[in-house]
Amino acid sequence: MREIVFDTETTGLDPKTGDRMVEIGCVELVNRVPTGATFHAYYNPERDMPAAAEAVHGLSSAFLAEKPLFRDTAAEFLEFVGDAPLVAHNAGFDFGFINNELELCGREAISLERMIDTVAIARRRHPGAKLSLDALCNRYGIDRSHRVKHGALLDAELLAQVYVELTGGRQIGLELAADNAPGEQAHEGAKEAILPRASGERREPRPHSASEEELARHKAFLEEIDSPLWAN
Repeated sequence: MREIVFDTETTGLDPKTGDRMVEIGCVELVNRVPTGATFHAYYNPERDMPAAAEAVHGLSSAFLAEKPLFRDTAAEFLEFVGDAPLVAHNAGFDFGFINNELELCGREAISLERMIDTVAIARRRHPGAKLSLDALCNRYGIDRSHRVKHGALLDAELLAQVYVELTGGRQIGLELAADNAPGEQAHEGAKEAILPRASGERREPRPHSASEEELARHKAFLEEIDSPLWAN
């Protein structure tokens, strides 16, 4: 199954008040394994960059001024994601900005049915724990030492690793997959690798009750014992 893990950077928190998306990074997974295919783009937001937002991701108005407008390159993004499920951390936020940009350029919004929210998954798996991307990287031992500031592609790459851990981790190939044949075949293959088939001739099952001859020999043996405890 193909999935796209993605992240966005923006000018603020709410597209309804004029905030815009300025960066997007996407990582392709197939059967929860990164394929190496990515999509990354910066966009001119056609507005100023608030200092608070620039402090988070480091993207200045001057840097973004020469970048393309989303409406001019939207087709490239849509072609990359195709019809795959879209995975994001606090996905409602990112979907809100992407769909706002699509609306501004007269394109159809992406259905929320395609949304997979890793915050919701983490909340179910680790109730009461910290759910930030940094906290989940720490929990699963994912190296984030190179994450000095937020960056859409870097964060998508880290989130892809977190998502794999949240949905089975390195043992995912051993999980039961009753609802699709490839999963069943993978599971059967794993079982065969773990439990090798017996080789050689099979012996007939041993009887678990004594024969008449064995009972007679046992009785004779007991009669030879002087002063047995069970006779007192």
